[in-house]
Amino acid sequence: MSEILPAVFGVNSLLVGTIIPFLFVLTVVVFVHEMGHYLVGRWCGIGVQAFSIGFGPELFGFNDRHGTRWKLSAIPLGGYVKFVGDMNVTSAPDSTETANLTDEERKVAFHTQPIWKRALTVFAGPAFNFLLTIAVFTVMFSVYGRFVAEPMVAEVRPDSPAARAGILPGDRFVRVGGTRVETFADVQRLVSGRTGDAIEFVMLRDGKEVTVNATPEVMEQKDALGNNVKVGVIGVVNNEQVGQPRVISYSPPGALLEAVYETGNIIARTGQFFQRFVVGREDKCQLGGPVKIADMAGKAAKLGFEWLVQLVALLSVGIGFLNLLPIPPLDGGHLLFYGVEAVIRRPVSERVMEAFYRLGMLLVLGFMGFVFWNDLFGC
Repeated sequence: MSEILPAVFGVNSLLVGTIIPFLFVLTVVVFVHEMGHYLVGRWCGIGVQAFSIGFGPELFGFNDRHGTRWKLSAIPLGGYVKFVGDMNVTSAPDSTETANLTDEERKVAFHTQPIWKRALTVFAGPAFNFLLTIAVFTVMFSVYGRFVAEPMVAEVRPDSPAARAGILPGDRFVRVGGTRVETFADVQRLVSGRTGDAIEFVMLRDGKEVTVNATPEVMEQKDALGNNVKVGVIGVVNNEQVGQPRVISYSPPGALLEAVYETGNIIARTGQFFQRFVVGREDKCQLGGPVKIADMAGKAAKLGFEWLVQLVALLSVGIGFLNLLPIPPLDGGHLLFYGVEAVIRRPVSERVMEAFYRLGMLLVLGFMGFVFWNDLFGC
């Protein structure tokens, strides 16, 4: 027994070291997403039948004074808010159920609401994910500040893209791909996701601007959690002498502005990744599912709670972005239908919606199967 307990409940055990951090990360992200739908839906006067963390059989729950069932379900890989009049947890309309609603229920049913209320309620889920990330970064920047280094070149690796382009030690990056840079991290951010793309670099050399072109090449590196990642590099090195590394401190308003900027950068990089992934220009192993997230959560937890919170922020952006893709039954698919409805001034027919929902569900299930395969066998 003395050997079994540490194996099950020890800090490095599967339960405490991986499963609990994973459930913490996923539950926070899902709860915030669904709370966005719930709060804005209630603000718009829409009735809510159920708020669930997880899918499948209910483990436990309670009813509030508004008649909403709050529950924790058995499969902790998501969640949902079920509004009055919904056919199912994807908020698809059900004409039979709608016809059987009482007059009072019809007033608060989701699908009897104006388009703007429905669209705002659906958009609120991803929006709250982005707000969660902004909130986390605001606190992190306020407490810890931000480590930065000047965008200087201390060394150029032989036969690298930078060497072939004519970049020299002592050069200072001014613009990368048309974007002005202030720190060496800005350069890394703009280069890392563009393997194989020719990029224009404006360098400051001896007081004059020099323009060169270089194409980042892929390099495998380890990230802060020890995962192998493939990033684009041009082969320049920064060091303490020329980079003058330092920590910038922020006031709360300054931290908020920096957090908004950083969140926007992450959203842009996520979009760029998926664009390149669709055309086969990104490594499929960079995408993972629950197993990879659990592994990352365990590694982050070992480094400290602040690392786990940062993982929550990054995952929250990813969940928000994916949910805005225009694919039913994702939030973006609903918004697409509302856009069409606004143009044609009538709801999309149930037959068309059902066909798109089935196709979208196949795409979503296919993507889930793909990341599961990556987790278990593919990478």
